[in-house]
Amino acid sequence: MFGFLKSPTLSPRLLQLKASPLFDTLTPLELQSIDGLIHERRYLADEIIFDEGEEGQALYLVISGRVLISRLHHGGRELVAELEPGDFFGDLALLDNAPRNAQTRAIDNCELAVFFRGDFLGLMETDAVIGYKIALALARHLGGRLREWMVGASRTEVL
Repeated sequence: MFGFLKSPTLSPRLLQLKASPLFDTLTPLELQSIDGLIHERRYLADEIIFDEGEEGQALYLVISGRVLISRLHHGGRELVAELEPGDFFGDLALLDNAPRNAQTRAIDNCELAVFFRGDFLGLMETDAVIGYKIALALARHLGGRLREWMVGASRTEVL
């Protein structure tokens, strides 16, 4: 009788987005409204997703496969992280267009959900509630990373 009041059923893709800390506070209806802003990209094993120094334009969410993040360090490559489904990277690109500070490469064949900065900024203007929820999740994520870095830096100073 009141079908319009029912919460929409989420597709497998939207369920994967909902599982990410970036989108987990969004309602099913809010997730559906950003569905058109999320682009799917596939990469082959060992393919570079983006290179260190490139302009950042998007955030990436790992849907399937694994991704390696590394950066140049003393003439070689230093492992920064290995990411699995549900993890996201390139998050600073939603905030500015500064050069990437690391390289990302597909370890396996992988599928990524891509959220471009232009789409995020447009969302902030057209739907402030959804934009606010994503921005808050992004700020919390970046704050957590900063705290981890500070703890690691203080240990290094003590040694």
